[in-house]
Amino acid sequence: MRLEGKVALITGAASGMGACEARLFAEEGAKVCIADVDEEQGRSVADNIIKSDGEVFFSKLDITSEDNWASTVNEVVSRFGKLDVLVNNAAINHVGTVEETTADDWDRVMEVNAKGAFLGTKAVIPFMRQAGGGSIINISSGGGLVGNRASTVYNASKAAVHILTKSTAIQYARERIRANSVHPGPTNTKMLAIHDDRLDPPGDDEPDALEETDRHYGNCFGISDYELLNRPMGRAAVPEEIGYGVVYLASDESTFMTGAQLVI
Repeated sequence: MRLEGKVALITGAASGMGACEARLFAEEGAKVCIADVDEEQGRSVADNIIKSDGEVFFSKLDITSEDNWASTVNEVVSRFGKLDVLVNNAAINHVGTVEETTADDWDRVMEVNAKGAFLGTKAVIPFMRQAGGGSIINISSGGGLVGNRASTVYNASKAAVHILTKSTAIQYARERIRANSVHPGPTNTKMLAIHDDRLDPPGDDEPDALEETDRHYGNCFGISDYELLNRPMGRAAVPEEIGYGVVYLASDESTFMTGAQLVI
């Protein structure tokens, strides 16, 4: 098993990519804390993994609260004895140009996406130092590397996560604490549309959330540009296609890799 003996904390793990990552981590032998503000769905994900003999538990976590972070990290260490891996996955979206983005929109997305990743990183470093090292994996975005016409603050927040990762990597490499960022392209999860009030969020049983969003995003990007830059495969990713990259960064297969951006 690729993660046998590892202890991981994954935020935003009640649904989407986070839930997928939690399942893959457990399948690869890790002990996992499923952290999310959605207690009902988070416990459901944990129960399903436990039924498959995974060793997991749920912790309710508001990633914008430093006190919440301290409580959850302490619970992980109390239960499992250490903490090896943090996946900063939780995030929210907002669609809008500069003029369409309000100051409140900006503050809300930055607080969750950028501040949340910062607080998580800060909270786990002392425990990773105590364990002799660790891996911090920040889920950024393709939008954290390039600009586009669809989102202002989401891209800015994910760019902040990208550079936070590099600063963390430089500062803690000598302590064997690694930090890398993952930059997914459009992935078939509810987040693709749910935070755009102009669209109906896709249901869990819909085969491709992009069918719901193309009519808006296509207009924003110009569909040919959008497909060229974001979907060279001609489809959205499925969460597992991102999750296996996260597994790699959590594993000892990537022990010489830090400060990098994994574009998927």
